[in-house]
Amino acid sequence: MKTCVFLADGFEEIEGLTVVDILRRAGVEVKTVSVMGRKRIHGSHGIEVEADCLFEEAEAEKADLLVLPGGMPGTLNLKQHEGLIRLLKEFDREGRKIAAICAAPSILGGLGMLDGRDACSYPSFEDQLGGANVLQVPVVTDGHITTGRGMGAAIPFALRLTAILCGEEKAEEVRKSIVYGD
Repeated sequence: MKTCVFLADGFEEIEGLTVVDILRRAGVEVKTVSVMGRKRIHGSHGIEVEADCLFEEAEAEKADLLVLPGGMPGTLNLKQHEGLIRLLKEFDREGRKIAAICAAPSILGGLGMLDGRDACSYPSFEDQLGGANVLQVPVVTDGHITTGRGMGAAIPFALRLTAILCGEEKAEEVRKSIVYGD
């Protein structure tokens, strides 16, 4: 299993890095991928992160899952990357797994990928989810797309992605190992 987590200046650190941490604990190969043309990324709260690779090096088309963390202006920076948008459209056409949290589901909504689907996002972005059936829940999966509500939902979001990629048993094992929800 291979996952690409896309990072852009202004990304919400907890949303991006929680997914990386939890999926790696589950044994998933995760690459952090910069869309900024450089590996050093500046998070929305002043935390600098060095991505594993640049978008052009990632071979993201071979991934099993693409993940978009939210944050501002991170979401806007992701949305402006033409290569990422092409990749998202390709994954959607092929019914391959895509996940986005917080403000980032608005990217999918703008591309029409959430039309007729259950989805969630940060409350102030709910009007940008296209024709989605908007839910106020931490995380929702509808078909091949998983959306999360925000930073407070980062762990449930990451555990859901673990269950999707590795099964419920592995997700439960990781949940217990991090003492989440006990």
